[in-house]
Amino acid sequence: MVLATFLQAIATIASMLLNLYIWILIIATLLSWVRPDPYNPIVQVLYHLSEPVFAKVRRLIPTSIGGLDLAPLIVIVGLKFIDLTFIRILDNFAQGMR
Repeated sequence: MVLATFLQAIATIASMLLNLYIWILIIATLLSWVRPDPYNPIVQVLYHLSEPVFAKVRRLIPTSIGGLDLAPLIVIVGLKFIDLTFIRILDNFAQGMR
């Protein structure tokens, strides 16, 4: 019973963190379209949180199609896939332990 509650809490927190990171990626992508002040601390934090992941995807997959960078879309879809499969599997496993 305690282990099931612990696993369910981990699944819930992981899902919340993934969704928060997805929103960070969305905001960073939208900001990249308007070219904000690069010395703004909020812009720098968003850049440092999103750009390393985008760079890894760009190295693995050609993401530029017609001048449009699809790296944010690929990362967001991948994170939602993780959220909807692995975290739900963990949550269902925890519910089955009860």
